[in-house]
Amino acid sequence: MNEKTEELRDIFTNVTDGEATVTESQEDTRGSLERDERTTRERLENVVTQMRNRYEFETPLSDDELITVAKSFYEGESDAEIADDLGIEPEDVFEARMSLHLVSDDDADEVDLVAIRDREEDDAALATEYDVSEAQIRHYRRIAAAEDESRAANDRYRDEFDSVLADSELSERMATDVREDGLEDATEGMETDVDF
Repeated sequence: MNEKTEELRDIFTNVTDGEATVTESQEDTRGSLERDERTTRERLENVVTQMRNRYEFETPLSDDELITVAKSFYEGESDAEIADDLGIEPEDVFEARMSLHLVSDDDADEVDLVAIRDREEDDAALATEYDVSEAQIRHYRRIAAAEDESRAANDRYRDEFDSVLADSELSERMATDVREDGLEDATEGMETDVDF
C-alpha cells in the first residue's frame, strides 16, 4: 500500500468511527409482489381493527368473520353464499360489507344512489316514488351511506383491502401460471398418446 492509499484509509476509518466497512451484506431472496412482510391475515386484521376503532360497526360479527366476509367478497361470492358459509343471515353479511366499505357494482345498479342520497323524504315516500319496498329504500340508503363514509376516508380502507386481497390473488394466479408454464415447457415435444 502506498502513502496516499494509507492516508485515505486512515481518513475513512476516522470518518466512520473506526468501522472497517460501511456496506451491508446482501441476501439472495426471491422476489415477491407483496412488499409488506406481514401475512395477509395480519394485514386484514389491521384494517378491520382500524375500521372498528374509527367507526361504530352495527354488526354482530367477530373480526375473524369480518375477515372471512372481505376475503369471500373478493372471491366473488354473494351475500347468500357467504352467509351460508358462516351460518348467519345474508342481511348480516350485507351490513358487514357496508361497515367495511365493500360496495359492489351490483349493489344498486337499478337505482340512482345520488338522487336517493340527497332526498329528505322518508322511506315510504321514496318507496312509492321508485315503486320499490321501504326495505329496498333502506337498503339503498345504507349503500349510499357506506359510499359516503368511504369517500370521506378517501377510499383508504377499500384501497387497503384491494392492496391486500387483490395483490394476494394476483400473486397466487401468477405462481399458478408459472407452474403451468414450467410444466408445459417440460412436457413440450413429449408423446402423450401411448398404447401399452
